[in-house]
Amino acid sequence: MRRFFDPGKYRIILFDQRGCGRSTPHSELRENTTWDLIDDMEALREMLGVQKWLVFGGSWGSTLSLAYGVSHPENTLGLVLRGIFLVSKAEIQWFYQSGASRLFPDAFDRYLAPIPEDERDDLLMAFHRRLTGDDRQTRVEAARAWARWEGETLSIKGPTTTPARFNEDDFVDAFARIECHYFVNRGFFAQDNWLLEEAKTKLKDVPGVIVHGRYDVVTPLSTAWALSKAWPRAELNIIPDAGHSSMEPGIVDRLIQATDDFAVKYASLIGR
Repeated sequence: MRRFFDPGKYRIILFDQRGCGRSTPHSELRENTTWDLIDDMEALREMLGVQKWLVFGGSWGSTLSLAYGVSHPENTLGLVLRGIFLVSKAEIQWFYQSGASRLFPDAFDRYLAPIPEDERDDLLMAFHRRLTGDDRQTRVEAARAWARWEGETLSIKGPTTTPARFNEDDFVDAFARIECHYFVNRGFFAQDNWLLEEAKTKLKDVPGVIVHGRYDVVTPLSTAWALSKAWPRAELNIIPDAGHSSMEPGIVDRLIQATDDFAVKYASLIGR
């Protein structure tokens, strides 16, 4: 994430959410909800003495950033978001059940591999049972398939660009378990498209930049489009010849431009 910010202009604050990266316990699901994460962010902001901050996130990070923004608009200088995802039923259905499979049938077959045919009518729950079960081998096999599916569909270039970490057991265990946990619980939001409705009022004074690949298969552009309509102060940037990955050249360039623009606009505030 550091690569998107000029260290000469920003105080860059990064954190691993509960159960991920260096946070412990590894892949823990207890006391792990969106609201716990927002409380963690507020505790971190207060501990570091930050008055307001620019919040940056992509994919699930865009979900969490939006949830933070609508919960604490008074502490949010702005939002820079990539690959918008709102944890709606339609988005989950598209990527994890039927939709993206039509564009990547080869990768989807690999995703289906650990799930018996008689459980494939609800793939999210079938994976959840395995990812939260006691059998280590079953859990790892399911985690690999879950993570590989996303890894193989990230880029417009297809499966050949899958990040190496999607083949690392420790990474995929936390990645798959925690993602599935949040998705089964629909992000712990009160209703479907809750973030979209909240953005209409809570973000009316919060500026934002949305960067989204036109050919994003993981989180389709229609979600970013709907968010931009609900949030007039957001500037939607549709990147041609780009998918979901933050490393697509056009996406990298626009994210850096967005943080540079915010640094100029709020030079007197950023870093405090």
